[in-house]
Amino acid sequence: MSTPTWDPNQYLRHADHRARPFADLLSRVPALPADLARIADLGCGPGNVTVRLAERWPTAHITGYDNSPEMLARTEEHEGRTPGGGRLDFAHADLTNWVPPETYDLIVSNAALQWVPGHLDAFPRWLDALAPGGTFAFQVPHNIDAPLHALMRELAASARWKDLLGDVLRREDSVHDPLVYLDRLTRLGCAVDVWETTYLQVLAGEDPVLDWVKGTGLRPALTALADEPEARDAFVTEYRDLLRDAYPAAPYGTVLPFRRLFAVARKGA
Repeated sequence: MSTPTWDPNQYLRHADHRARPFADLLSRVPALPADLARIADLGCGPGNVTVRLAERWPTAHITGYDNSPEMLARTEEHEGRTPGGGRLDFAHADLTNWVPPETYDLIVSNAALQWVPGHLDAFPRWLDALAPGGTFAFQVPHNIDAPLHALMRELAASARWKDLLGDVLRREDSVHDPLVYLDRLTRLGCAVDVWETTYLQVLAGEDPVLDWVKGTGLRPALTALADEPEARDAFVTEYRDLLRDAYPAAPYGTVLPFRRLFAVARKGA
């Protein structure tokens, strides 16, 4: 899997649908051990959902971490003191080797760990950085077998595209079975809640599923073909036609079923 170049404007075109799972995740996070909490948001993107942490914990000092310069540039509008007296800032970090620089009351991640190979191996050091009674909470897409991704992988592996795109897309094992997360986090000494939800997202506009995936799962392919615009456009057109058949439009919009996996792990006091 290659490291994609991100487009914040494209990503934010479906901001409401992308933010809803984060709100559902935060609703299950228990009280934090400190009133003046220290919070880390891993893979914060443009910061549009990081601000929701300040709404839930208004006095907290919150730092969003991301490895995309394009995404971090968009976070500047959110930085500074929060209305509740806390603080919101952002920093560059690569989650594949991020070592927490201090102790946190909450480490949270919204739709980022699927881009981090070997993220299970990072859990021990992240949990070590939690204060007693602190929480590690995340959600990730769990739909790598959906037509959205399966068709993309099949097309990339076809004779026409395999030399350019054969190894750039997310692998089928980029997210694990829910039981794997439950078992790993429980064995690390946490009280764990793991669940899944499928959102029936009704998208509007022309080719809305393609528009959705241009902001996320298709980024590695778009990045790999960035210097070959004719090839990029040809690949996108082929993929668009496959998506039109897999996700037909209805009079009220196009339905994109989207399954997500959630985990909330509370460290022992």
